Amino acid sequence: MNNGVEKLRIGELAEITGITKRTIDYYTNLGLLKAERSTSNYRYYKSDAIERLYKIEEMKSSGMSLKDIKNSFEKEHQYEEIDIQELRLHMQTLQNEVTTLLEQMKQQEQTTQTTIKNNVSKESVALMQSLLLLIT
Repeated sequence: MNNGVEKLRIGELAEITGITKRTIDYYTNLGLLKAERSTSNYRYYKSDAIERLYKIEEMKSSGMSLKDIKNSFEKEHQYEEIDIQELRLHMQTLQNEVTTLLEQMKQQEQTTQTTIKNNVSKESVALMQSLLLLIT
């Protein structure tokens, strides 16, 4: 059940955070916290639930409703997914450009290769080297 990530039962989470089991259960039912169920139907929370509970309590104390807090978390998650998708797309485009450039350079004479190298910015070279390390 562990898989390298510490998992806590609701009682342990309550003891660590000082937040009642009833409140944790309520937040879970609202979808503010995620729990996994064991085969014996115990709820287990990942250790990041501790920080999440503190954040919920902080947002509540600043006057936010639980509905607004949930919306805020959903928006954060949505933006994270969009950023990751955009990053993957951008990396794929860069990878294609680097592959095309390398193929073109292989076909050129040495003097032409030197000219191409001199016209590529240092930042582009560094980016290409980093991408090559990632994709190989």
